[in-house]
Amino acid sequence: MQRIAFLTLLFLSFALAARAETFTDAAGRTVELPARVERIMAAGPPASVLLYVLAPQKLAGWVHAPSSAEGKLLLPDASKLPELGRLTGKGNAIRADIVTKAKLDLIIDVGDVSEEYAALASRSQNETGVPYILLDGSLAKTPEVFETLGKVVGEPERGTELARYARMTLDKVNAGLAKIPADHRPRVYYGRGADGMQTGLARSINLELLDALGAVNVAAEKGQGGLTKVTPEEVAKWNPDIIIASDPKFAAMARSNPAWSGINAVKGGRVFVQPALPFGWFDGPPGVNRLMGIIWLEQLLYPDVFPTDLRKEAKAFYKAFYQVDLSDAQFDRLLQDKP
Repeated sequence: MQRIAFLTLLFLSFALAARAETFTDAAGRTVELPARVERIMAAGPPASVLLYVLAPQKLAGWVHAPSSAEGKLLLPDASKLPELGRLTGKGNAIRADIVTKAKLDLIIDVGDVSEEYAALASRSQNETGVPYILLDGSLAKTPEVFETLGKVVGEPERGTELARYARMTLDKVNAGLAKIPADHRPRVYYGRGADGMQTGLARSINLELLDALGAVNVAAEKGQGGLTKVTPEEVAKWNPDIIIASDPKFAAMARSNPAWSGINAVKGGRVFVQPALPFGWFDGPPGVNRLMGIIWLEQLLYPDVFPTDLRKEAKAFYKAFYQVDLSDAQFDRLLQDKP
């Protein structure tokens, strides 16, 4: 009888330990999580980066498969994961076939938290039966997201380690900005794509890095929102002190366009291209990869306040976040901006 009682207690304790946990996500949704989370799908590119950095062994696949150049700066096994595509298809329909085929334990999305995304998460969860959580992708929430998701996916120590680095990076830039008067902060234009005529409005998550660095987004005068199209005439009128390009072709055009020769950024030789491997430092996607962008831009915008050994910092970041050793040659190629 004692042996039976012991086995009964042992079973009950195991059952309690394996019981699903309740999780409240950034949208306030209550989600039942499985006791073990082994295969996770990212609903968008920022979530792909977050999962790769935190728990690459649990990433079921990529929204977009890495290119050959991107794969060289990722762990070999992770770079070979399949492309799952986006969770939603035409008309925002849930692609349940992807979820079924991937045999998922969890779906996560990270970025803007809105009623629209919350509704999509709930609909996906109802249609597929796979728990779906939303996380706040704002830069300020990065340490909290690392800590929270680290616990969810069974990597609390790594989550704490990454959160500590993120918090240190954000605290450092905030302390430095406190020394810089408002009228000493640059006006910046960020151009996306080969023609550079797509940018972000005020409060766009794609240009959040400018806010974090105290810079002025010249396109903010067009109002609040997400991404928008602008004209070359508007950029010339705004006369930014600095131009940041996501594509080297746009940077080359900006430097050689006679109509832009009078723009402060062009006259001063301050047209820069964001390094973009394996993920963008400024954007592309607007995820935790932007922490490297803070380190890059703080010394670019305010070299007197942030004297930084960028090579040393990049090597440390790539080792801690992407788990690869960045060589000197690879670093040099990252900083090249030729089309």
